[in-house]
Amino acid sequence: MVDDAAIATVVALVVTASFPFYLYGAWIVIDEDVVTWSVLTHHLKFIVTGLLLTTVPVLVWMVPRVLEQLGGIVAVHVFLGLQAYAMLVLALTGIVRIFQVKRAHDMYADDAPDRDVDISELHEDMDSWRWRLRVGVAGYVVFWLLAWVLGVGRYVGKYLVA
Repeated sequence: MVDDAAIATVVALVVTASFPFYLYGAWIVIDEDVVTWSVLTHHLKFIVTGLLLTTVPVLVWMVPRVLEQLGGIVAVHVFLGLQAYAMLVLALTGIVRIFQVKRAHDMYADDAPDRDVDISELHEDMDSWRWRLRVGVAGYVVFWLLAWVLGVGRYVGKYLVA
């Protein structure tokens, strides 16, 4: 059987490895003036990879073990992780609607006729959806980082210092 510390080390490394994918995925969109379909799909490849590198270890290794370890620090770690995913859901409620409206107006085409149109003019609720997206993404990153710092602290305390 594989040692608990070895699995914890792999999980810590995999979750840590997700962060550069988030950063690069964000940079792809931030660096573009116009988000075309090819830019969006390129961005999503990195974001989905980051989400998988975080979510799979959470569901496969962390969640099944949480009740046997539940205490103060673990409870805070779980709370912060749940808040991160709640913020992700908030972001998704914005991005799905933005996607639908931009798709309906053919704004993702590389040769879109109205590429210079301000997307806020495409729908009356666009600004609130964009706000949800921004707050959700920023909140996800903040809560993810807080949960990660606490998780690394627990890992160090349990497997390296002990």
